[in-house]
Amino acid sequence: MSKRKQHHPDFKAKVALEALKGEEQVSDLASRFGVHPTDPSVEADSA
Repeated sequence: MSKRKQHHPDFKAKVALEALKGEEQVSDLASRFGVHPTDPSVEADSA
């Protein structure tokens, strides 16, 4: 069984800032940053 990927705080901040801009859909951000669309670092900040 594989471990969950742990992202560095700098990466999380970058994703969160992009989500807060609101210029892209969550699915587009997830694809661009290589994370799952339900990853809290993408989903919580885009609402």
